[in-house]
Amino acid sequence: MVDPVRSRERMVREQIEARGVSDRAVLNAMRKIPRHEFVEEALAYKAYSDSPLPIGEGQTISQPYIVAHMSEKLEVEPGMKVLEIGTGSGYQAAVLAELGAEVYTVERIKKLFFAARKRFMDMRMFSVKLKLDDGTMGWPDEAPFDRIIVTAGGPEVPEPLVDQLADGGRMLIPVGASKRFQELVLIEKQGGEVIRTNLGAVAFVDLVGSHGW
Repeated sequence: MVDPVRSRERMVREQIEARGVSDRAVLNAMRKIPRHEFVEEALAYKAYSDSPLPIGEGQTISQPYIVAHMSEKLEVEPGMKVLEIGTGSGYQAAVLAELGAEVYTVERIKKLFFAARKRFMDMRMFSVKLKLDDGTMGWPDEAPFDRIIVTAGGPEVPEPLVDQLADGGRMLIPVGASKRFQELVLIEKQGGEVIRTNLGAVAFVDLVGSHGW
């Protein structure tokens, strides 16, 4: 494989900065996290390509630009408590951890959960905590969260996640009436009021659970 450091630099410059992501902390995190470690060895040569990649069990690791875009829109600051729904390979959680967040991530698929847990242990990312469960129910024992990010698309915004968002918090979630095509929705909670803003079309795997498909 081509030098991963150079590949990440090219990825950031050509795929991410070129599309308007400008947050320096996000760009630096994308430069640092070894994306090729989050895909199967046979696909490592594609790790820095401008596309999502399969990770097994019908799931994918998101396109680098989408990871960076969502990370920027989330506006994570060091020390924040962040809930991620849909651990997948663990790449998005690793980027959030690199931004200084205390990450709580929930995965419903056992094989992906154990693979991600081993990956975080091997990489000594001890600020990431994992749970095997229905992500649409959130992680009530650890709520409230300053930020919530959902990396799968459902038909509506799960009420438990809104309830677990702290006042002043931000949540990003793909929402759509049809599977595999959604709008990226920003949920902000201010003084008890919930403000919803659509950020454009996205395509994610299905959000499965009590408050999903």
